[in-house]
Amino acid sequence: MKKAILGTKVGMTQIFNADGVLVPVTVLQAGPCVVTQIKTVENDGYSAVQVGFADKKEKAITKDGSGKKEINHRNGVNKPLAGHFKKAGVASKRFVREFKFENAADYKLADEIKADIFEVGDKIDATAISKGKGFQGAIKRYGQHRGPMAHGSKFHRHQGSNGACSSPSRIFKGKGMPGHMGSVKVTVQNLEIVRVDAENNLLLVKGSVPGPKKSLVTIKESVKA
Repeated sequence: MKKAILGTKVGMTQIFNADGVLVPVTVLQAGPCVVTQIKTVENDGYSAVQVGFADKKEKAITKDGSGKKEINHRNGVNKPLAGHFKKAGVASKRFVREFKFENAADYKLADEIKADIFEVGDKIDATAISKGKGFQGAIKRYGQHRGPMAHGSKFHRHQGSNGACSSPSRIFKGKGMPGHMGSVKVTVQNLEIVRVDAENNLLLVKGSVPGPKKSLVTIKESVKA
């Protein structure tokens, strides 16, 4: 992997390409990210680049009962993390992730990674936490069929038969059951970048990207391109 960045989902819109065809796109605020640590084989057993994204806002805290608030200049992070960011010479970051770049040795602490590392036509994989749907039944969660909706039917949106009674006297693992839907890590592969706004660090990606607005999105070059 040579190219990767962290970003947030801005929302969806549509644009016209050079041929006048309408293209639905997802707008991603990609970076800027800063390098917070360089991991090497000698020190860590593997080669990787640790990056931070999105500054942590300063928090006002009350030290005594007077009600007077003072600014916590560690930006709400604990002491180990504050020291980690200080050692790298960067501001405290909200998100920290690692990328196993092939050219990890070329990076230095506090280097910036911006959206301009990608070009129009690049294929990417986008990873994010999908929208949470709460507790849902098997029909919505897995697309199972419903029963007859007539008055005499006492089987409308029930799950149906779950398994045999006497043998094996249990429900097999993996059976589609009602439960919590969504809020899981999802990766959509081979998305195409149709426009890059390097000045504002924006990427316009064809199609949809998992997650709600303002959610964290990990953008990597596609493994199947």
